[in-house]
Amino acid sequence: MRTDTKLALAIFLVSCSSGAILGRSETQECAFYNANWEKDRTNQSGVESCHAEKDKRRHCFSTWKNRSGAVEMVKQGCWLDDVNCYDRSECVEHKEDPDVFFCCCEGNMCNEKFHHSPELIQITSSPVPPKPDVLPTLLYSLIPVMAVAVILFLSFWMYRHLKLSYPPMLVPSQDPCLMPPSPLLGQKPLQLLELKARGRFGCVWKAQLLHEHVAVKIFPVQNKQSWQNEYEMYSLSGMKHENILHFIAAEKRGNGVDIELWLITAYHEKGSLTDFLKANVVSWNELCLIAQTFVRGLAYLHEDIPNLKDGHKPAVAHRDIKSKNVLLKHDLTACIADFGLSLKFEAGKSTGDTHGQVGTRRYMAPEVLEGAISFQRDSFLRIDMYAAGLVLWELASRCTAADGPVDEFCLPFEEEAGLHPSLEDMQDVVVHKKLRPIFREHWLKHTGLAMLCETVEECWDHEAEARLSAGCVEERILSMHRITNLIAPDDILSVVTMVTNLDFPPKESSL
Repeated sequence: MRTDTKLALAIFLVSCSSGAILGRSETQECAFYNANWEKDRTNQSGVESCHAEKDKRRHCFSTWKNRSGAVEMVKQGCWLDDVNCYDRSECVEHKEDPDVFFCCCEGNMCNEKFHHSPELIQITSSPVPPKPDVLPTLLYSLIPVMAVAVILFLSFWMYRHLKLSYPPMLVPSQDPCLMPPSPLLGQKPLQLLELKARGRFGCVWKAQLLHEHVAVKIFPVQNKQSWQNEYEMYSLSGMKHENILHFIAAEKRGNGVDIELWLITAYHEKGSLTDFLKANVVSWNELCLIAQTFVRGLAYLHEDIPNLKDGHKPAVAHRDIKSKNVLLKHDLTACIADFGLSLKFEAGKSTGDTHGQVGTRRYMAPEVLEGAISFQRDSFLRIDMYAAGLVLWELASRCTAADGPVDEFCLPFEEEAGLHPSLEDMQDVVVHKKLRPIFREHWLKHTGLAMLCETVEECWDHEAEARLSAGCVEERILSMHRITNLIAPDDILSVVTMVTNLDFPPKESSL
């Protein structure tokens, strides 16, 4: 090899390696701007300090719109570790004409200046060089090819490795069979942060939508029907209610065999009622708050409401009521989630192909376990009320109000049928033996808990027609909370003996 060829090759390799080493710039602070600062209760503009784990890189970002040639800022601030931002010292958007411009970079305040520079394919020509020696030609040809191959391999590996943690911005679905996303969501970068739960229909992630945390439920494509059903239920008229999980958008991700179906909703840090009761006990006031808001959401779900602003809200049966599907907000109010098995009831319309024996086995009503359900609206609502009685029992089992020990958290029928009961196990316990979870003796010595236990018994009655409605249960919980707040501690024992003579709200409000 000639000396000048070796020298050129050495300079090329050294410049590549030094560029990679020196290109990275540590980001400590970024320019901050929030167009919705009043709503989000932040500053409108300023400087934001960036924080990240030791092995994560920090960047700055800017998003803006082009309004007839004028720049309209949307957001600026810190951005989490993103391979697309590595070693970029300037904040530049390269897409030709996006709806919302987005750029990211590395280096303190590097997003203070940003601009749009679309990538253009330029065709250049060069004079034919003189015929080179064969060996140098081979070397100059192979090195770029090998470098491109290595870069492509690393890029593919990083894409596969980081795909779940750092997905691209949401884009509209192109599949006409799938529902479109919210039009606002495509304007906002969304990042998955932490896997929170796995279930039979998919997994749930905590995610960040700009500066707001959201929950992303991801369904594999084989569970498309459950995803589709949840989307349709959330999209019904009148489904926006404080005790029903707030829905944000539905989205299709990926192509071919990698298709995933996403459902984006509000995120609640306290998680499900199951998880909360495993780790915490509740006071009497907390029990009343959780129980009241839970049954209020269920009563609203069951109600048929015409003449709303956005149309007619049909009655909806949840069909999988359990403590795992009741989420707790920061103030301990409850909201109902997971509508993958739900049914809506519209006058004159069929409910479609309905399979009666669905749901979680330990929460199945006797008629569901027997396969003897009547396929009518009230029958499905009564099934929900049976399961609601079991959820209220779970709350009572972790309440500190009574003068006695508080049990470790236990699922309904865990003592009678174990942790993983079969359908036959539940049929034997619930249908044949007609057993129900037990009430501890000391619960019945507390005025409020005694009233609650009586209400629970009427919710899980073996005869479906005898069960209370959700609206009636809500009235009873309000009533027993009021009564216990009026009773002095010295009067509790005398009042307990009178519980069976109290005038509860009438059962005429039941189904």
